[in-house]
Amino acid sequence: MNRTVSIVGAGRVGKTLGKRLRERGWRIGAVVTRSPATARAAVRSIGAGKPFGRLSGDLFAADVILFGTPDDELPAIARALAQIGGARCKGKVILHTSATLDQSALAPLARHGASTGSLHPMQAFGGKIIPNLRGVIFAMEGDPKARRMAQSMAKSLGGIPIAIATRDKPVYHAAAVMAGGSAYPVIEAGLQLLMGIGFTRARATQTLLPLTRQILDNIGRIGPRAAWTGPLSRGDYAIVAKHARALRRFPREIQQSYAALALLAGRVLAKDPDAALKRIKRALKV
Repeated sequence: MNRTVSIVGAGRVGKTLGKRLRERGWRIGAVVTRSPATARAAVRSIGAGKPFGRLSGDLFAADVILFGTPDDELPAIARALAQIGGARCKGKVILHTSATLDQSALAPLARHGASTGSLHPMQAFGGKIIPNLRGVIFAMEGDPKARRMAQSMAKSLGGIPIAIATRDKPVYHAAAVMAGGSAYPVIEAGLQLLMGIGFTRARATQTLLPLTRQILDNIGRIGPRAAWTGPLSRGDYAIVAKHARALRRFPREIQQSYAALALLAGRVLAKDPDAALKRIKRALKV
């Protein structure tokens, strides 16, 4: 018998998980968003489900309730659902998709007998793009029953479930932000630098995007240290100094970011970090 999942907060993550789970045989129950209109739109995107513009007891008809709400709203919504559900919480598995919060965010539901935990896909959910989740790491934590269900969901999606300690979730998310989220402003800064010397945005994108793709491909093949290239990898600190001088006519944040990234490279990529950092600081005049 196919399992049923209800979704609270069908934004980018909730809609993606709902749609992909439906495609893999899960039944979609109640879909709750901020308004009837957005709930109907979410159901259309998922391809199934019953829309609700507010929390409803219908959520408890499913085997699993999945929260895709923003972190700062999750505790209050969990309290509200616990008041609605009461004894119906007992035996249910309730998961949230936050990268940083742990099962304690669902404590009001656990006190009523629910098994609680979290399931976070390490993937970017940007704009209208619905990613394919095959091969994606899903970090999970919670009580044993919740972890087993989270593992089952991740495998249903073609993902790779990884158990993570509750205390380690903030570090897990920080790693994602550094490696993934920080790419957006760094690449945009590169585009703006080229636009500042006369490139159109289209030409700047055409210049940097193939470079970025090749770097990621190289990292995937041989790892960051072996793939590392550029003046710092060669120990050409005179070029770093030249860059630092040239960037003085650009916003301070860009200058500071260049310096911070150079120092970070020296710390995590150089064979002799202490020596590299001394040379980089002299070049940057830090």
